Amino acid sequence: MNETHQKSQNQTQNEPNKIDKERSKFVKGLYFTAGTICLILGIIGIVLPILPTTPFLLLAAACYARSSERFYNWLLNNRILGSYIRNYREGKGMPIKIKIFTITLLWITILISVFFIQILWVRILLIIIACAVSIHIILIRPKNRKKD
Repeated sequence: MNETHQKSQNQTQNEPNKIDKERSKFVKGLYFTAGTICLILGIIGIVLPILPTTPFLLLAAACYARSSERFYNWLLNNRILGSYIRNYREGKGMPIKIKIFTITLLWITILISVFFIQILWVRILLIIIACAVSIHIILIRPKNRKKD
């Protein structure tokens, strides 16, 4: 009877560890999935000015840091995507030409969307988003040119 009771206690003690490990794998999987979604949105944001690239890449990096060291390091060391994160971390600004290009492309795409969308509240929402993104871009410190 003692052996049976002792085996039962050991199984009960091991089950929380097993549950914690499974929960940890599940949470890591969620972080990895969220990181991948944010990465995709960040990449889309490079060409589509409505989506902000840097915040999505920062979120992807944070999610990958909690789920996959390999993907986190890949993202930070990526020739193209890593520069967005490094520039943000280092407080570097944004070149004026890029600001002008981004805001121009943003407003062109928003105005085209507003022209084709017939729902008033969606039109208003798009204009509000465009204004907010424009203000955000304008407030980013201009990048200083290197003086050689």
